Amino acid sequence: MPTAERIDGKAKAAEIAESIRKDVAVLKNERGITPGLAVVIVGHDPASQVYVRNKKRTAESCGFHSVLHELDADTRQDEVLDLIAELNNDPAVHGILVQLPLPKHLDEQLVTQSIVPHKDVDGFHFENIGRLTAGDIDNAFVPCTPAGCMLMIEDQLGRDLSGLNAVIVGRSNIVGKPMAALLLAANATVTICHSRTKELPQVARHADILVAAVGRPEMIRGDWVKPGAVVIDVGINRIEVVTDGEKRHRLTGDVAYEEAANVAAAITPVPGGVGPMTIAMLMANTLKSASS
Repeated sequence: MPTAERIDGKAKAAEIAESIRKDVAVLKNERGITPGLAVVIVGHDPASQVYVRNKKRTAESCGFHSVLHELDADTRQDEVLDLIAELNNDPAVHGILVQLPLPKHLDEQLVTQSIVPHKDVDGFHFENIGRLTAGDIDNAFVPCTPAGCMLMIEDQLGRDLSGLNAVIVGRSNIVGKPMAALLLAANATVTICHSRTKELPQVARHADILVAAVGRPEMIRGDWVKPGAVVIDVGINRIEVVTDGEKRHRLTGDVAYEEAANVAAAITPVPGGVGPMTIAMLMANTLKSASS
């Protein structure tokens, strides 16, 4: 039996959502403001459709004004930018999210940077990235996945991570780099690894906090994990397995869960770990925007 504590992201996200519901009720009663979240999806990617439905359902359950714009896959870039300009100027909308990835004919950076910084609840605008990197976290929208990861880490280790080594496997702008900024702000010593890192397993074994965000199923094995480490698995990979002679798909993370759970002190499962927290932090950012 695995010895690590299973970090229940679903339960933690439910707690956050309940707190947000209460704050929304106060905001409506005292200031007459209903937080508004607009989600834009271009095309019909099945995984993106699932994420968007989850976000819309959670927003509505929190008492938000929720708007969904579903655009055809061949929508022109100027049409996407025109829609974002409308949402930027809509006082009922406090947060704008464009579901990624976008179809290849669209310029992802141009689209994300067209969202005004104070409605950029994904935390992708350069202004918010700059604030986060400079340590001005209170005045930035922090990307939702790293923000959720930090709350789970704080639950295990406290808010001051002085003296602890954190290793992040993955250097994306969405997870790896902002995760590093948050860990640095909490006084951890941070190493970012990637596909060019030499002796990656050896580097990972020094981690008191190991964050896996590389997008490769079960790449991080149990013998990569330092005994007693806190392991945060950001990966969501759909793999094919054969059960009773039938091919099926199941979700798995970037960490070999059973192996790592025999070594770590605490670990997030996939599914039910980081995923629900990402959506909860999106709601928290939207509430923050509406309240400011």
